Amino acid sequence: MIAAAAELRDAVGKLRFDAPVEYVYNPLEYAWDAHCAYLKKYGASRKKVLMMGMNPGPFGMAQTGVPFGEIAAVRDWMGICEPVKKPVRQHPKRPIEGFDCPKSEVSGRRLWGLFAEKYPVANDFFCDHFILNYCPLVFMEESSRNLTPDKIPAAQAQAMCEACDHHLRQAIEILKPDWAIGVGGFALKRLQAVLGKDSGIRTGTILHPSPASPAANKGWAEKAESQLLELGIWK
Repeated sequence: MIAAAAELRDAVGKLRFDAPVEYVYNPLEYAWDAHCAYLKKYGASRKKVLMMGMNPGPFGMAQTGVPFGEIAAVRDWMGICEPVKKPVRQHPKRPIEGFDCPKSEVSGRRLWGLFAEKYPVANDFFCDHFILNYCPLVFMEESSRNLTPDKIPAAQAQAMCEACDHHLRQAIEILKPDWAIGVGGFALKRLQAVLGKDSGIRTGTILHPSPASPAANKGWAEKAESQLLELGIWK
């Protein structure tokens, strides 16, 4: 997984984007030590369930190098706290402060909060589950407004998707999951596109925990748990 992540890091690090993208952060570069710690500690064995998000949030993986990387969850539940460097070019409104960042990533707080509640010991969760992001890059407009990969113009997104699809195939080959779950609709579409129809891996989705989704702002944990139960992943 570390070799695959390094290949993805270098591939997307060479990409260039035009307006509306003005700033691009690559946590696989400046937060590499923390990302490697996550992969070494929790991604070194076969998994029953692979869950995938879209790309880093500004106060989650952008700060910690861990998908949906709410600082308290990464530091206190996962036991990961590594030095984090800074991007070469930062937006003044979106500084990278690593594990000293005072802001909370709502999506990560919701997602990891549910899993920590069900699995108080992180190793028990990661025994069968693993979470990654489709794209490791953070995109911002000049105003510092966050841009998700689905908002990148198609002509610019093609090379990004090729690199991310390749990494996803590698992760699936390494982890050999029975289930591939998209956290949100975009992630599910990328999983289905990469897996095709004859992979033998079952796919599904859970509601994305982003506060930008009105449905996620009322009982997200209960809804996500219900979806996992209906799929038959949780008992």
